[in-house]
Amino acid sequence: MDFITYSHRNADALLSKQEFNEEWLEVAGIIESISDNDIINTHQLRFTKNKSISKAINFLLADRFVALGWKQEARIFHDGEYDNKCFRLDFAKQMFSIEVAFNHGEAIAWNLLKPVLASELNHVQKDINTSVGIMIMATEEMKSVCGFDGAVGTYEKAIRYLKPLQNQLSCPLILIGLNAPKSFSVEHEKVDGKKRANFILKGSL
Repeated sequence: MDFITYSHRNADALLSKQEFNEEWLEVAGIIESISDNDIINTHQLRFTKNKSISKAINFLLADRFVALGWKQEARIFHDGEYDNKCFRLDFAKQMFSIEVAFNHGEAIAWNLLKPVLASELNHVQKDINTSVGIMIMATEEMKSVCGFDGAVGTYEKAIRYLKPLQNQLSCPLILIGLNAPKSFSVEHEKVDGKKRANFILKGSL
């Protein structure tokens, strides 16, 4: 997959430093390694009842991050009282926290805040310490051509949140916007009264 990035609080400068560069190259490499064919095959094998490719992308990202030693569903806090999805990161490794956000646009602010919670001292004992947060999202273009629900938050919308939340988002962040596939788009077809993804190929895969 191709992607674009946006840097908050000079995160891009940090990524060029030796102590951050290895993990950042892993992140970029994982995303770039996912082909259009991978997405189609994974969707058709596992997620045929879904109307977008989001679950296929989530599955592929998880499989490849875990294979490289990233911790999945990493807890932010050590205290078991906060051991629930609200206080978990999708992936974490060394000084990085990652959220993959294909959910409702109203969740953008919380998704941006979770790496901050993982980066700062807190009254609740921490289970992880983050220096850079990464948020992976669909671009508006991917959302429009790949079957996503209209309420899904996008990379472009998340960027607009950064300015008013400047003081709250004290952790350096990289927003990653996934570009639309080059070789296919998704149209909805109704099966048993429910919308499902129908892949429209633009050419040979």
